[in-house]
Amino acid sequence: MLAAYYHDAVHLGRPDDEEASAHLAEQELTWHLPTEAVDEVVRLVLLTKHHRTTGNDPNGEVLCNADLAILGSPEPAYDAYTAAVRAEYSHVGDADFRVGRSQVLRDLLGLRSLFRTPRARTLWEEQARANLKRELAQLREASLKPEE
Repeated sequence: MLAAYYHDAVHLGRPDDEEASAHLAEQELTWHLPTEAVDEVVRLVLLTKHHRTTGNDPNGEVLCNADLAILGSPEPAYDAYTAAVRAEYSHVGDADFRVGRSQVLRDLLGLRSLFRTPRARTLWEEQARANLKRELAQLREASLKPEE
């Protein structure tokens, strides 16, 4: 639960947001929890950067599923999410945003599965991949248009 709380505690639209969130969790929790519990929160927060779990990791699987669940939303909800992402990165120019966001989408699409549990895959995988591919196509199309 604490990892879910801290996973986006620092959310500035920077590449090191996960590391900063993990550091904040470590700073705030060290005085209140055993070292093993703090280490687990930090590990889980950092896991949300690439969403790659290994072996038997039910905590990581559930957190990654929750973090990526929005990707499997119906198109209108996904489009609202992508608009919020763009607003979050409003400090980044359009061309640079398209390049960076396209890379994120390609990385996600390159995962064998976006979701870590059979139930999550059944619920969201197909829609999530369709949403990601559609957004990637929109970004490609936008990059082909002449700048105004």
